[in-house]
Amino acid sequence: MAANEEPDHIRSLREAVAFSPENPPLRQALADALLSAGFVPEAVAEYRAGLAVAPDHPALKLGLARAFQAKGEPSLALVVVEDLVRRPEAPGRAFVLHARLLVAAGEIGQAVEQYQRGVDRDPAAADPEFAARLGIRSDLRPASRTEEGPTGGVSRWGGTQESPDESPENNEISDGRIRAAWRSADDAAAAEVERPRTSFADVGGMEALKEEIRLKIIHPLTHAEMFKAYGKGIGGGILMYGPPGCGKTHLARATAGEVNAAFIAVGIHDVLEMWIGSSERNLHGLFEQARRNAPCVLFFDEVDALGASRSDMKASAGRHLINQFLAELDGVQAGNDGVLVLGATNAPWHLDTAFRRPGRFDRILFVPPPDGPARAAILRLKLRGKPVEDVDCDAAARKAEGFSGADLEAVVDLAVENKLREAMKTGVPTPIRTRDLLAAIAARRPTTREWFASAKNYALYANEGGAYDDVIKYLGL
Repeated sequence: MAANEEPDHIRSLREAVAFSPENPPLRQALADALLSAGFVPEAVAEYRAGLAVAPDHPALKLGLARAFQAKGEPSLALVVVEDLVRRPEAPGRAFVLHARLLVAAGEIGQAVEQYQRGVDRDPAAADPEFAARLGIRSDLRPASRTEEGPTGGVSRWGGTQESPDESPENNEISDGRIRAAWRSADDAAAAEVERPRTSFADVGGMEALKEEIRLKIIHPLTHAEMFKAYGKGIGGGILMYGPPGCGKTHLARATAGEVNAAFIAVGIHDVLEMWIGSSERNLHGLFEQARRNAPCVLFFDEVDALGASRSDMKASAGRHLINQFLAELDGVQAGNDGVLVLGATNAPWHLDTAFRRPGRFDRILFVPPPDGPARAAILRLKLRGKPVEDVDCDAAARKAEGFSGADLEAVVDLAVENKLREAMKTGVPTPIRTRDLLAAIAARRPTTREWFASAKNYALYANEGGAYDDVIKYLGL
């Protein structure tokens, strides 16, 4: 049998699906067989075909997430599985897969919680090797209450924990991130303070978003007296949401560069620790650092991981962290004058509603995939400094409908790789032309489609406050 030839049992399943194309279990059986045999893109296509017939089929959703993970697209897998684990019918294996994806993203604490939820639902979903990497012993499990460990520490997740010195094999993840969870509680978190040189001129398109940020953040700094005359303080929060790769982080850094303000980028690993009180202390330390460096843009990427809805939490430790976050935004212990808080999330529906009250993240901005002019501008930026000849970025942009900024960067990279491949064969380097961009665009699909599949459900059925009206408008619903 040729290397790329499908086995007999898969061909038989294909024949059965052709006879009964609207049979979700049959579609799932074919997709599962394809995934097991290593035909990953084909499996993705079959899972999607099944979900087109049965959009809420949990096994098909889980299979699609597994296929995206196998395909090397963890962000897409995360979007699918996050939607799945919020449903009451979610299987235990979905939570375990969610935990694996969270580990890959460096969110160790949340991964521990999700793994335990999965095992609680389905003990057969347990993976002892993965549990050991998370530092979970078979006789211990996270709990909402706290207990003193043998070293006198209090575990954030409840239950006793061995120290890393006593059991290193149970407390180390391959990328070393788990070691951050064992820092001394006396060590306050501190992040790097940047002075970005990036400005809005380096951000392609997004003119409406730039204007909102100018009104909320930039104008209060550059026209302080005028804002004081109207009783408006300098500071506040903006929450940016949208599909991955559409420039939320880039826009936040450019905002700081626009007004020559300090910029502190906060990742989840900068805050979360294993021990009760340590994460709250870290969060307070980061706000204090921003206050000392005002004017300062304090940027929280994946803010929903720190501010997940308290109604979804069983453990009190997570609720304490959210309460601390809200207190810092309100400036309960110290004022936030000159501290400009930006948050970015791919899943705003997971964020606790208290964060959206006035004075906190009171401006919620949808960051969509770039429009035609913005796509052209991004292509020009990405082609800057590269050998080009007669490139029509506007024509290329028209063929890249729905592509994110990250997708467009990948298009340029692919075009460069193709030109290098040609040069290696001919020995003569040639510049990038329009046809090279068009060929690279044709070889890719926009990665934003899966995000909109989830966002559409929330926009239609969970939009009481109108937070997702921009999504409805964008989709033309």
